[in-house]
Amino acid sequence: MGAHQPPGWHSVTPRIVTSEVAALVAFLRHTFEARGEVQEGRPCEVAIGDSIVMVSSLGEREAFPAFLYVYVADVDATFARALEAGATALEAPLHTPYGDYRAMLRDAWGNLWQIASRSGSRSRTTR
Repeated sequence: MGAHQPPGWHSVTPRIVTSEVAALVAFLRHTFEARGEVQEGRPCEVAIGDSIVMVSSLGEREAFPAFLYVYVADVDATFARALEAGATALEAPLHTPYGDYRAMLRDAWGNLWQIASRSGSRSRTTR
């Protein structure tokens, strides 16, 4: 990590711009067990696993959804939490030819999420 980026951040940081920052952050906390609080006047920094996602409110920028690929420990449980939090299933969990067990969802703000686990593991409960 270089001195040019904050500690714990990666070189690439996804950013989502939405009209409902608090609601989207609540979705991320519920679905991905993310950490981070909404702070007025600045982008919210949400940690999902070892990565940061910035969530910004409308203002200088228009709403801009994201398409993110997120590795999780338990695809089935994460998929279920996302549906519980209002996401729409686009692709049920399936095994891919390249070794990921993966599912795809769209949240209420138009963001696309592919959630995956490597090693072909279905979930923690089925290993």
